[in-house]
Amino acid sequence: MTAAERDEHRDEHRGPDRDASRPDSNVVPLGRDTPAEGADANRPGGGRGRRRPTAAADKRATVTLKDVATAVGVSQSAASMALADHPRISEATKEAVRAASARLGYVPNSAGRALRAGRSTSIAVVVPQTGQHVFGHPYFMHLLVGVTAEANARDAALVVSTNPDESHGVAAYERVLRSQAAAGAIVASASISDPNVNRMVDAALPVVLVGRFVHLPHAASVGIDEVAGAAAIARHLVQDHGLTRIAHISGPLNHQTAVDRYEGFRTALAESGRQCTHTLAVGDFSEESGMLAARQVLDSMSDVQAIFAANDEMAYGAMLEIRSRGLRIPEDIALAGYDDFGVSRLTTPGITTIHVPAEALGRQAAAILFDLVDGTTPDPVHTVLPFELVIRESCGSHTA
Repeated sequence: MTAAERDEHRDEHRGPDRDASRPDSNVVPLGRDTPAEGADANRPGGGRGRRRPTAAADKRATVTLKDVATAVGVSQSAASMALADHPRISEATKEAVRAASARLGYVPNSAGRALRAGRSTSIAVVVPQTGQHVFGHPYFMHLLVGVTAEANARDAALVVSTNPDESHGVAAYERVLRSQAAAGAIVASASISDPNVNRMVDAALPVVLVGRFVHLPHAASVGIDEVAGAAAIARHLVQDHGLTRIAHISGPLNHQTAVDRYEGFRTALAESGRQCTHTLAVGDFSEESGMLAARQVLDSMSDVQAIFAANDEMAYGAMLEIRSRGLRIPEDIALAGYDDFGVSRLTTPGITTIHVPAEALGRQAAAILFDLVDGTTPDPVHTVLPFELVIRESCGSHTA
């Protein structure tokens, strides 16, 4: 039995979609004109003379592809391919899906239809952070370079949706869900507990997640093995340099990336065969939080031999705090980071780190998304790209 045939008979078991408030969002289009003066930017289309959707249209818009698939008894991917008249789906299933769509009042995503028809359209990158954070952070910039490269290769425009401020946690999602201007979406940097990620995945919109979401195994994703990456740093400190008293500065522990990096660090220490001790300080991936966390570590663990920060920005903040106390790197304390996006190469000494291929992650996420829109990838795709341990001078030649 082919994957498509299995999809025709596979029941959906996911829970109902969740609702949330709908504040305005900040959408930054790349390569597209902004709305004309007087246009309503919060309405799909945004131009003058467009009528507001009727109550009936609003009701139809609430029907998702998941509803249609559930009514027929097939997977969402099979329902999507049936509506696209995909040759791998039987005529009987196509007829059943079309009938259910008409009965329920399902309205397919117009942008997705346009992309499948070969016409230029848009994909979205949803980042539930402020625009200042996204466009000022090297990780997101590298990720967007990769997404843009793939979008250009497919003759598609790119829309980046962010939150207007810290108080609007769902705004980045809402604009994309409401507008139907994007054929699909890439979601990056969402927290573990963010219910809007579930809403995106369960909506009638192809979605690819960047990172690991253990509670969404049915969603396509791309990432690296963060546990293994952090373990590689810990082993380097313990086995190569004989360091056994190590502090870890993690990111926010409501983000899977931070959780995985801390888990990898702890696991490697436990499996090292040495009597290792460690302490944890929690940061937020910013330089300032790295400085504050290092201050906490140095005040509470006077015999610390090394600090491993969960990203290079926090490692740089830790470096500033270490030097402010007259301590030397690596002679007095070793330092390691994670990401390899620039600052780790520019410091003296250079910071040992894990190279994360963010540009490749962005390009791969976009490629998977286009395949989902085309209906050529019916099953969830979980792609793991390789990382690299980059050894520089910040760990020195300590001995136990």
